[in-house]
Amino acid sequence: MAASPGALRAETAYPSRPVHMLLGFSAGGSSDVIGRLVCQYLSERLRRPFVFDDKPGAGSNIATEIIAKEAPDGYSLLWCTSANAINATLYQNLNFDFLRDFAPVASVFRVPNVLEVHPSVPVKTVPEFIAYAKANPGKLNFASGGIGATQHMSAELFKFMTGIDMKHVPYRGSAPALIDLLGGQVQVMFDLLPASLGYIRAGKLRALAVTTAEKSAALPELPTIAAFVPGYEASTWNGIVAPKGTPADVIEKLNGAINAALADATIKAHLADLGATTMPGSSAQFSNFLADETAKWAKVITFAGIKAG
Repeated sequence: MAASPGALRAETAYPSRPVHMLLGFSAGGSSDVIGRLVCQYLSERLRRPFVFDDKPGAGSNIATEIIAKEAPDGYSLLWCTSANAINATLYQNLNFDFLRDFAPVASVFRVPNVLEVHPSVPVKTVPEFIAYAKANPGKLNFASGGIGATQHMSAELFKFMTGIDMKHVPYRGSAPALIDLLGGQVQVMFDLLPASLGYIRAGKLRALAVTTAEKSAALPELPTIAAFVPGYEASTWNGIVAPKGTPADVIEKLNGAINAALADATIKAHLADLGATTMPGSSAQFSNFLADETAKWAKVITFAGIKAG
């Protein structure tokens, strides 16, 4: 009899069955690739299958709502992105509240965006770009992968902090936006660094600065926007959250395993190939980060009067 409680705990120790991880975007992107690698690592470390799946739609809101309604037992997780912090204000009638209805588990990685221009734009530095934009209000067009995309929000934050006037040209995805930037139909983009890196190195686009607070190892000679616009910071980030009410011990076990995954050589190499940096830390640190990101983008969206398309 004395051994029964211990035996019961061993049988029900988390995880005792497969864990489902859902991403709100299509397969093949950096979130999908890294998410599957992390799930493979977790499966091996925790000795239960971590099944990664994609449920694209509504800017990731469909997947987010699905997980928000799941039982808070650690067996349904959301691979969240910067879109979740943006959508909290961008969409008015969501059936969930991202900060209220989810428990932060762990941050995973961030990727810088890069402020880049078509070579026809006569600027080579951020100060020159700001001066040119102020001398030509409304004449520069900046592209993005759609309303509320990180390229869009990075540019709006830049406008908000510098007082310049540029026109937004949203596309149905980043690829067509980048094509028109290369062709000169638009002049500016705050694109994800991995997508533009080859064009920058080939001289087809002129990079001015990265949007993160730290320089990028992929382009170490490139300054940060914050070096010229103090306090500016924007990035595309990924992390993992669980339904609110998930037991604290489950969250901490997952957090420890995810941080171990971020130290794994294979995962670190894939992140480096993307120009990304790991974001190890506690669940409490990720909670503070999510609150700060949601508040930051709420200010920008309200200031610019942005509404979901």
